[in-house]
Amino acid sequence: MKANELGEPSAGEKNSRRGGTAGAVWLREEADRPRRAAPLSRERIVGVAATLLDERGIDGLTMRNLAQRLAVTSTALYWHVKTKDDVLDLTLDHIFAEVLLPDVGDDWRDDVRALTFGWRAVMLRHPWAPSLIGRPMLGPNVLARTEFLQSALVRGGFTGSRLAVITRLLANYVIGAAITEATWRQTEDPGARAEARRQLLANADAYPTLIASGHLEDGRWNDDELFQRGIDSILAM
Repeated sequence: MKANELGEPSAGEKNSRRGGTAGAVWLREEADRPRRAAPLSRERIVGVAATLLDERGIDGLTMRNLAQRLAVTSTALYWHVKTKDDVLDLTLDHIFAEVLLPDVGDDWRDDVRALTFGWRAVMLRHPWAPSLIGRPMLGPNVLARTEFLQSALVRGGFTGSRLAVITRLLANYVIGAAITEATWRQTEDPGARAEARRQLLANADAYPTLIASGHLEDGRWNDDELFQRGIDSILAM
């Protein structure tokens, strides 16, 4: 089996990454040149990349298999995107368009709840996405939703460092909740959570608080309810 069949980058793919890092696509001044090789476009590349990421995850996406899925040569692909990091950044911003921007309401808390619930839902639909959130987030869809979030928080009286802190708390909470929920949902063993609970019960002397709190107990707590209570707790700070 060849290296590229294992999902490892080819020599051409490695060379394509030179000068490219996470977030570079938003900062790079690109040459003013026509986008050729129609009907291939950056938008089509990103759409297919999102599908591949949903199917295979980040490690399963290579520039080679992306080109194959698009039925184009790697050369045609590189005319539109320079690196895999470009594809990841563009695709991450692309799926953020699925987070609907609510109409501004009378209660700023309701606006924050609506946005964060929508954000979590999108992360769960695309479980590869939460692990990329630490990248520079400069795409128009991400920035528009961050603007909405902070404008709602400003209406709630948050300014200065308090605004920065509450924004970070909300973002980290949404990302963490999505990662945790997606991990359990993706497990191949539907009884894995119950087995983990049984392990706790078998060591009751070591974990009395976890057992009493219902940790890892299916049906004890509803994920949606816990998420909402978490958001409300942050907003009450």
